[in-house]
Amino acid sequence: MAKRIIISGGGTGGHIYPAIAIANQLKAIDPATEILFVGAAGKMEAEKVPKAGYAIELLPIVGIKRELSLANLAFPFKLVRSLLKARSIIKNFKPDAAVGVGGFASGPLLMVASLMGVPTLIQEQNSYAGITNKLLAKRAKAICVAYPKMEAFFPKSKIKLTGNPVRKDILDVTHKHPQACVHFGLNPNLKTLLIIGGSLGAKTINESIDAGLKTLIDSGYQVIWQTGKPYAEKAKKAVESLQSSQIYTAEFIYEMDLAYAAANVVVSRAGALSVSELCLVAKPCILVPFPFASEDHQTKNAMSLVTQNAALLVKDANAKEELIQTALHLLSNPQKQQELKTNIQQLAKPNAAQEIAEAVLSL
Repeated sequence: MAKRIIISGGGTGGHIYPAIAIANQLKAIDPATEILFVGAAGKMEAEKVPKAGYAIELLPIVGIKRELSLANLAFPFKLVRSLLKARSIIKNFKPDAAVGVGGFASGPLLMVASLMGVPTLIQEQNSYAGITNKLLAKRAKAICVAYPKMEAFFPKSKIKLTGNPVRKDILDVTHKHPQACVHFGLNPNLKTLLIIGGSLGAKTINESIDAGLKTLIDSGYQVIWQTGKPYAEKAKKAVESLQSSQIYTAEFIYEMDLAYAAANVVVSRAGALSVSELCLVAKPCILVPFPFASEDHQTKNAMSLVTQNAALLVKDANAKEELIQTALHLLSNPQKQQELKTNIQQLAKPNAAQEIAEAVLSL
């Protein structure tokens, strides 16, 4: 009889893409598996999940704002409505298991699922567990993590070190360099700097790159610059003013396999998914953690690489002074690039999706 699985969570690409990778792997193991996503209304998953071919139900849940805000007054009511809707979804869908990948919706859905006797699995992507997952862990049957030493947050007996699931197309990008240069209109003989600031872009990274764009080009390097929507227009004007064929800029890059294939060095935020992808593609990277992420988890993600000499770190507060110089220094130092590449590759977990899917089915 076909298994029925609920996957809940979202909010950012860092939660959604691993969730889709798990769903795809479950389908690969048994195409008859029925999968239903549960996300938060008004968030990215409402668009990305149906685009990937899966049905989704949306809860009215929102996050609590950390500063004093009138919006927080609505939180208890939205939480109750979300718990009731989650109960209705579970009664109707009758899942064999429920998976939480983080994000607003995973809290109410997994809590209700566990109370209704549905076995639950948590997929914790970061090196520092959030409050919701710590609470959900008490009732979860299994917890798949991406970093060692997570027994600081979860019962050791439930932990499986699997890594973060990523898109299949980036598992091997080594042979795609010629194709990537054609796609982005770049010179295959020049070294390329790739800038990715998460699915929405990163203001500090964008401003730092903007200020140093001419220096990068004058030094003989190429740039692939994913800006995110808020900075896209500004970046376009900056590129037009330089009139250089050595820069490719886009609001969002869908062909990330080609972007990684073209890159010699990568500048990135330190979200869990970005870090996992960088390990898999084994690219020398400069991480600029987002300082306002909950529990400062991006800095902790970055430090798990930096302490093993597998990445360089530039603090967000120092990026405008240091980022361009750090990038130039790394681009001109093949020995350091090779050192970082060798060390980051050892942290890769290419079978994460398979291992998590098997853990779900074993419930």
